[in-house]
Amino acid sequence: QVQLVESGGGSVQAGGSLRLSCAASGYIDRLYCMAWFRQVPGKEREGVAVIDGDGDTWDTGSVKGRFTISKDNAKNTLYLQMNNLRPEDTAMYYCAAGPGVGYCVSSVDTYNHWGQGTQVTVSS
Repeated sequence: QVQLVESGGGSVQAGGSLRLSCAASGYIDRLYCMAWFRQVPGKEREGVAVIDGDGDTWDTGSVKGRFTISKDNAKNTLYLQMNNLRPEDTAMYYCAAGPGVGYCVSSVDTYNHWGQGTQVTVSS
């Protein structure tokens, strides 16, 4: 059974940095899509960054140039390096894994394994 466990969230001031980690246990196909999503109360879960089995990445426009998704296959760990954080980045961050639709997308419906989330709070 696949289990994803996030860590690394916390409270920082605007302009600060955090690195989120997502440790995966159980079997995950190396070709699976892995992604970071975030959600604030009352809003839909939003895709932040995606990485495919070949290591190609995509991120949403609002984090471009500030966030970097990466993974270490040997450690079964997904990362999200977040720099120059802004108050609007405040959210619960979730990691996810799934088969995609022939390619990786940021649609929630294409991911079937989720972590429990880690809170990121950015103060101005």
